[in-house]
Amino acid sequence: MLNDWELWACANQVLKTHRENAPLHVAEQIGALALAQDEAGIATWQGIAKRVAELMGKDSPTRLQ
Repeated sequence: MLNDWELWACANQVLKTHRENAPLHVAEQIGALALAQDEAGIATWQGIAKRVAELMGKDSPTRLQ
């Protein structure tokens, strides 16, 4: 499993490479790993997916008013 810094670096690279299609790319990776029954790979890409969503502003924490 990658450490937190490495997951953020991967998420950033996925965004730089795939831009608005980054979530689709991540989903394709997870799907391929699921077919291969690669649990560790799935967990890694799920971590990347979470960070991609945060970087895209789709999973930002609720702000206090």
